[in-house]
Amino acid sequence: MFGLIGHITVQPGRRAELAAILLEGSDALPGCMSYVVAEDVADADGLWVTEVWTDQAAHRASLELPEVQASIARGRPLIVEFDQFHETRPLQVGSA
Repeated sequence: MFGLIGHITVQPGRRAELAAILLEGSDALPGCMSYVVAEDVADADGLWVTEVWTDQAAHRASLELPEVQASIARGRPLIVEFDQFHETRPLQVGSA
């Protein structure tokens, strides 16, 4: 498996808007096992995105999908910076 964890700083007051864009259609991405967008409780303009993919190739392929490209184009103006970005190797994906 291949994982990503990233922190995004969003334009002031636009966090909910970016979260909605990121979540649109995220349940239908081939090879995506988990995609979580979470509000940072310590930063009113921060979002954490945690992703688990079957492998790195599935993640790369998702970036070429027209719907993902459209979401990137819509969300990019709302982003101040990606201030943390980490690749991980998930050991398990489960539900509570």
